[in-house]
Amino acid sequence: MSAFLFRNARVLTMDDAQTEHAITDVRIEGAAIAAIGSNLAPLPGERVIEAHGKLLMPGLINGHFHSPGNFNKGALDDMPLELFMLYEVPPFDCPPTSLRLHYLRTLLGAAEMLKTGITAVHDDPFYVPVLSDDLTDATMQAYSDSGMRATVSINMPNVLEYDKYPYLYDLLPDDLRLKMREATPLTTAQLTDAYRRYIARWHGAHGGRLRAAVSCSAPQRVELDYLHALSSMAAEFDLPYNMHILETRLQRVLGQERFGCSLVQYVHDQGVLNERAHVIHAIWVDQHDMDLLAASGCSIAHNPLCNLKLGSGIMPFRALKGRGINICLGSDEMCSDDSANMWNVMKSGGLVHKITEPDYRRWPTAQEMLEGATRNAARAMRLANVTGQIAVGMQADMILLDLDTFAFTPLNDLRRQLVFCENGSSVGMVMVAGRIVVEDGRLLTLDEAALRSEIREQWDEYQQQFRAVEHWARALEPIYRKMYARTTRAEVGMSRKLTYAEFPIED
Repeated sequence: MSAFLFRNARVLTMDDAQTEHAITDVRIEGAAIAAIGSNLAPLPGERVIEAHGKLLMPGLINGHFHSPGNFNKGALDDMPLELFMLYEVPPFDCPPTSLRLHYLRTLLGAAEMLKTGITAVHDDPFYVPVLSDDLTDATMQAYSDSGMRATVSINMPNVLEYDKYPYLYDLLPDDLRLKMREATPLTTAQLTDAYRRYIARWHGAHGGRLRAAVSCSAPQRVELDYLHALSSMAAEFDLPYNMHILETRLQRVLGQERFGCSLVQYVHDQGVLNERAHVIHAIWVDQHDMDLLAASGCSIAHNPLCNLKLGSGIMPFRALKGRGINICLGSDEMCSDDSANMWNVMKSGGLVHKITEPDYRRWPTAQEMLEGATRNAARAMRLANVTGQIAVGMQADMILLDLDTFAFTPLNDLRRQLVFCENGSSVGMVMVAGRIVVEDGRLLTLDEAALRSEIREQWDEYQQQFRAVEHWARALEPIYRKMYARTTRAEVGMSRKLTYAEFPIED
């Protein structure tokens, strides 16, 4: 069993009392934190890490991520979500990604996150064009090999493409409508069987470092029986239940057109909105929606950078937080953030709400952003008693930052400078479950140069798949643009964008 003693560190615990130690020692035995206190005597066989002038704090947690986007950073022009998705989850078949390339793609994101001090991720991968046990194994093997803590779902809609959107069926020409109809998704029985195999193989693996979640992608993207089947599995295994809800104005219109209510009201009425629900985005919510979310005990994943890049809008942070809702932070996928850097996410989350909230006393604080990227994210992943803070008995998921850097010189306020000055470059050591995975800024679990080299060597294979996707995306984009434009003319009773008026979009 490995043992470490961090000596003379400044410690930010992120515990309930917001405890901070100016200088103390922290002992790690095996995977867990064994003791916190001054002048702890080194034990035989224990590695002593001198941490004077350094900050020991919980590792950051990426509360929402899609690893299949890892190869698409900087690849796409900015556009609204519904057009953007044509390039990542196309409605028609495309060449499959090899298992090796899928593994490398997942490993690339894990490596990038670990290097900046992200010790855990809540990943919601989609599988294009088809789902298989081999692909889910490749995802989990990558996280296993990286040393990262990961809670991972299977994001596979099972309704036809034109049923996911308002107005699309009528806008499609007959040949494309038929082609969408022929692209038959997996049935509820097939998907639930796949989930049970996946949970049996991976949930709780590696001492609990790897765990499963369930995902409907979004409630309008799945059949009703699958929406309920996932909720039952979430209850059976105590898993988070991922559901993207009201990310865009178009989704607000969809709820009105298809269900006669908001999508929050819909999942509430179906009985699947509860404390295991991990609601992603929640931008276009009204006051009643927020009351339902608060009463359910759910968590919300806030992705401020993604929301800005896709023009989705600004989440009503204080109105949700003020209702007692647990809000965590996420980067979302790399093609809608162009990185997976949670320091950038915290900073943007701490800034963007200031332009929608006139009362400066209600602006997000640095402490709230830090909580969103640590303890709140752990709670959303059903891991509140496992990670997200430094306390005796918790897993040793920690990062050591050098305070002798420009970000902390001079050091005026630790929390504010962590959120608004740091970018990850001060992170020198990263530990997950008591194992050092990054030291002196270098990954110890894999060969970074070899990883980058192999990806470049196999890049032509991925580009062939992307070009096939791009062909159909460009063909469909004018139709989807008409759909998007039509939704801008529908009344939704609110705005989550900084506009003086709602101007219709030309087709």
